[in-house]
Amino acid sequence: MKLNIDKIYKFVPYQEVEKYKNTAKLSNIALSKKEGKGNDYMGWVNLPSSISESELSDIEATVNKLAHKIEIVVTIGIGGSYLGAKAVIDALSDNFAQLKSDRKSPLVLFAGQNISEDYLFELRQLLKNKEYALVVISKSGTTTEPALAFRFLKKDIEEKYGKDEAKNRIIAITDASKGALRTLATQEGYKTYVIPDDVGGRFSVLTPVGLIPIAFAGFNIRQLVAGAVNMEKETAHDVKFEDNKAEIYAATRNALYHSGKQIEILVNYNPKLHFIAEWWKQLYGESEGKENKGTFPASVDFSSDLHSMGQYIQEGIRNLYETVISVENVNNKQVIEKDADDLDGLNYLAGKRVDEVNKMAELGTQIAHIEGGVPNIKIEISEISEYSIGELLYFFEKACGISGAILGVNPFDQPGVEAYKNNMFALLGKKGYKI
Repeated sequence: MKLNIDKIYKFVPYQEVEKYKNTAKLSNIALSKKEGKGNDYMGWVNLPSSISESELSDIEATVNKLAHKIEIVVTIGIGGSYLGAKAVIDALSDNFAQLKSDRKSPLVLFAGQNISEDYLFELRQLLKNKEYALVVISKSGTTTEPALAFRFLKKDIEEKYGKDEAKNRIIAITDASKGALRTLATQEGYKTYVIPDDVGGRFSVLTPVGLIPIAFAGFNIRQLVAGAVNMEKETAHDVKFEDNKAEIYAATRNALYHSGKQIEILVNYNPKLHFIAEWWKQLYGESEGKENKGTFPASVDFSSDLHSMGQYIQEGIRNLYETVISVENVNNKQVIEKDADDLDGLNYLAGKRVDEVNKMAELGTQIAHIEGGVPNIKIEISEISEYSIGELLYFFEKACGISGAILGVNPFDQPGVEAYKNNMFALLGKKGYKI
């Protein structure tokens, strides 16, 4: 993975980035020592390198035991219990996987990530005629959205298969010793995995929370972890600032933020990366958006959104910058052929790959946006693979921990998330809550 910040210097000179060099380094050292604000939620820092062979083998064995007899696995969770797995699976999957009948692995669907009655009804209707299993993810077991979905889906799976077989088709990922889901899993005899106490939801993709759904989807979790391990080494506190991508990205974000660029747009030119951006938005929004501080994380899918959001990005309020994820190598070669009539005027592209056109759209957009007053950061991954996605995820996590510390907030809590819940409970008449 490569990081290039050269295209910000027209707006923020490198000296401004360097002002955060020492703070970034000290923040990284604090993370390595598990010191500072939120230090009880820093288990993710050395998580990749601490995942054992036995843990990976156990996940693979559990998945293999079920995968051959099911068509669908429904993963029930919200926030970090949903977005990490969804991001990786979408990135690595065929764009039209849901429509293909020759899949070698179960289709992974999600529930409990919303409270849509239509979504829940339609999912339940689909599952009636399918062979399926459930993966339910919740530390407490009482988070409204996943708990509600699981109440319905648990009833359905027990009615379909009987309680004895249903318990073999339910995997619970929860707290090690406490909470409603842990109690239920123990009572019913579900296969269980632990969400570590010191890993918050938005940093949990490399725990069983993400690894189990990703393995069900047929992807190589060992390579995903290996990529993250490599990035853990490359962004370690003893790697000098000039070579430390996470420290540079964190310092750059803070330099841009304090120059008035308070919106960061994560850009991709490959639709497979759409949910990487959704995961990234939670990671940075929930980590930094507090105490009336923080860069607002947004995202766009180019070139699609160049025809919707492009006008604003080019000429709107100059309070934003872009971080572009660029994919160096695309494997599925499509060459543009010459057309005898050339009514569409595209013969000038004959002989070129579609990806070359996409790359020139990327470069042309970068030039236009910089000229229009939008700083650009570029992150380049070699390809979309388990290894490169593992690198990318850990890079963003490490940079987030450093960036939040530079900003002066606790990157690992989310007190504001409770506000809507309290109001919702009061409106629904839950005892002990009022607006």
